[in-house]
Formats: sequence, structure tokens, C-alpha cells
Amino acid sequence: MPALMSRLCLAAALMLPLASRAATPAADHHQHLFSPGIIAFLAPKPGPDALREIPVEELVGLLDKAGIGRAAIMSVAYMYGRPTRVVEDEYAKVQGENDWTAAQAAKYPGRLRAFCGFNPLKDYALKELERCAFHPGLRHGIKMHFGNSDVQLENPEHVKRLQEVFRAANRHRMAIAVHLRANIGLKRPYGEAQARAFLTRLMPQAPDILVQVAHFAGTGPGFDDPPANEVMRVFAEAAARKDPNTRNLYFDVASIATPELSPEHAREMVTRIRMVGVDKILYGSDAATPGNMKPVEAWAAFRALPLSPEEFGRIAGKVAPYLQ
Repeated sequence: MPALMSRLCLAAALMLPLASRAATPAADHHQHLFSPGIIAFLAPKPGPDALREIPVEELVGLLDKAGIGRAAIMSVAYMYGRPTRVVEDEYAKVQGENDWTAAQAAKYPGRLRAFCGFNPLKDYALKELERCAFHPGLRHGIKMHFGNSDVQLENPEHVKRLQEVFRAANRHRMAIAVHLRANIGLKRPYGEAQARAFLTRLMPQAPDILVQVAHFAGTGPGFDDPPANEVMRVFAEAAARKDPNTRNLYFDVASIATPELSPEHAREMVTRIRMVGVDKILYGSDAATPGNMKPVEAWAAFRALPLSPEEFGRIAGKVAPYLQ
């Protein structure tokens, strides 16, 4: 019955004209679920802010409250591949988390889509990509987290491996979602050089698929991240001059706009949005964990930006091909 009601809500929302739906987004392009296994692995400290499993039914209820019809569920299987961790049967756990995520999304077919997650630098990365490409619940896309995986775009060996991953994803027509922000704790370089490497070395390897840079090239919550803003400057300038490497490059805004966003940062964010083009923006709200906003709160924070009603309408109505 809950799944039926959710499908009816989705159908009703999609029947409305775009102008009527502009107040709420058609899709959330950046969500997560956490399996009992990954939560036990991360061993969060008890307390009201502790990470917990969010049943898919609860997530769909949160999407319904925000009037959001569809969502991409990004597997967090890459967490097992963090270089500072030693994980027994690591690849088996990565497979298990990806399959669990796919099974959750499959409870709401046509509404939720799961992305396959892994550390692209691992020996099993291409093997897992190939497995996911033939998995009916994971074939739509891959999710990589450069910070968690300690990917360094100034490292030629890392770039070479990523080129292989991008080519394989393109061959299988799997969209790519990437948390581009380099590792903050290890103070890895992140700025113009990394942005240009991504544009010139990686984007040409994926000419036929959508590539989604998460969190507006930052990490969230919030927009106070000067290196990320520098990366977005490079991307925005490239998009403004119609650089062919930006043709399939899109940006989600998950957790970047918050109620605490300063007027200065709000204006900066809007400037970047307009430079890359509102049609390149994919709305997302990120995991509804205790430390993050719920979808309805995240959309309210985004609506506080000084964008025009027409711009909000175009962003709200955007649905990436992998969700269609």
C-alpha cells in the first residue's frame, strides 16, 4: 500500500504542467541509504546525531513531503575502499552494499534508481563496474567519492586509472556521479589544476554519458569552501565559452544551500549557477541523516537563493536521463 500511494503521488505530480510544479523539484539527484552492514562497519557513536539506517519507505515518505517524484540512490559501497581502512573480504562487502542498495530502490520501480559505488583506484574497480553494468538494478550509473578514495588528480597513475573507468562507463552508457572534492583531512591539492585535469583528461573519455559533479564541486553542508569555489570558477568559465568538454557535464547542488548561507555566498553561488547555465543544474538534497536537512528543508534553503522564478522553474523541472 505505501508503494502504491507513492506511485499515485508521483503520477499526479508528473501530470501537472511545469509552471505548476515549479514550487517543488521533480527529482532528487543525490540521495543515500545506509545498510545495517555499513553502519556496523562505521560504528557510529550512540546519540541523537548518530548515523542510522534509513528504511527506503522512510526516505520515500520524506520525498513525498517535499513533493519530489523521483530520486537517485547513490551506493556508499566506496566507504569500504577507503585507503586508511583494512577490510576483510573487502570486495565481497562492496558487492553486498551495492546489491543491497539496488534491492531497496527496486521496491519503488520507476521512481528510484540505484548507482553502483566503488573506489576507482582499487584492483576490483573495473570488475565491479562490469558486474554492475549487467545488473538490472545498478546499470544506470556509478558513484565515485574522490575524497573518501583519496583520488589525486595531479597523480598521473590516478588519472590513468580514472580514464579506464570513464571509458568503461561510457561503453556501457552508465552515467557517472562523482564527489570531486579532494580529501580535506589529508590536505590534498584542490583547485584550478585539478579542475583542468578533470576537464581535459577525464571528460573526453566519456563523450556519450552524463557526468554529474556532486555538491557543486564541494562537499557540504554549506558553500564556504574556497578551493571548491575555485574549481567551480574553472568549470563555469569553460561552460560559458562553450568548451566541448562541458557538453555532458552537470552539477548537483546537494547540501550546498543551507539556512546559514551568507548573502555573499548566496550571490556567489547564483553567479556560478548562471555561468554554467541553469539547465546544467541537477537538484539534490543528500542523505537525510541527523546532521543533514530533510528534502523539504533542503529545497526551502535552495529556494532562498536570489534566483528568478523562471530559473527556479527550470531547475525544479530538470530530470536527468538516468531517472527517466
